[in-house]
Amino acid sequence: MSVSARIAFAGTPQFAVPTLEALVASGAAVDLVLTQPDRPAGRGRQVAASPVKAAAAERGLRIAQPQTLKGANALDALGPAPDLLVVVAYGLLLPPPVLAWPRLGCVNLHASLLPRWRGAAPIQHALLARDATTGVSLMRIERGLDTGAVYLERSTSIGARETAGQLHDRLAKLAADILADALPGLLAGELEPTPQQEALATHAPKITKAEAVLDWRRAALELDARVRAFDPWPVAETRLDDGTRLRVWRAEPLEAKTAARPGTVVRAGADGIDVATGAGILRLTHVQPPSGRVMPASAYLAAHPLDGAAFAS
Repeated sequence: MSVSARIAFAGTPQFAVPTLEALVASGAAVDLVLTQPDRPAGRGRQVAASPVKAAAAERGLRIAQPQTLKGANALDALGPAPDLLVVVAYGLLLPPPVLAWPRLGCVNLHASLLPRWRGAAPIQHALLARDATTGVSLMRIERGLDTGAVYLERSTSIGARETAGQLHDRLAKLAADILADALPGLLAGELEPTPQQEALATHAPKITKAEAVLDWRRAALELDARVRAFDPWPVAETRLDDGTRLRVWRAEPLEAKTAARPGTVVRAGADGIDVATGAGILRLTHVQPPSGRVMPASAYLAAHPLDGAAFAS
């Protein structure tokens, strides 16, 4: 790879940071980092820089934060065209003038094995579907949503108890490794991408907070997948029949059967809170009461006995 190659990078969340670090370590000149504008974040809603902006500033890289890339003059402030634009979870659509801006085009690292789970939340949807494997795809960006031909992909098994947060961190590292391997071939024009099989496409729309409410009529295996998929956001939650809200951070499905109505607490003790579901029992092992900390279910039960209680379905 020529160390004189000029690369622009576009990304916003923590998932993109390892790839930015890999680019810097490659020896290529990272001329520009695009990231979304600073926005309120956290409980205090204080305006904060994105993780990518913080990482780029630490390395002294030039940063741009346009509200949009649309418009006739959108590229004027970005400077000379780079050889390649690398995109990782940027969050803004790239209009045709931007796609045509770099000499070698634009590539994206997407957290799924395309064409499975195109869209904003591939990690969560892989867990919700109880997929056995997932991975990262390096694709050429086209006008469609995650429809571009794939240069390279790497797969990884999903752990039986893995959460979205844990899988996120593994895939972020995998994305950086893929780019490091593929970058010389990309810059030399030696990699030929393979078109996606459109008939196999599935979609992963953005997760909403409303989806985090547990419906106890679902099977225990499905509810367990939802608890893991929604950790660390938006976090699975449920309500007792008296209205008390409880967030569920850890759970496990049990093989035991019960004839109890879904949502009924069939047992509560040192091992956790066992709740009847539409098929099987889900044991809640770590919960969080309103305005409280995450705690073992046994600690919650010490102050809040749940004998005979039920959660709303």
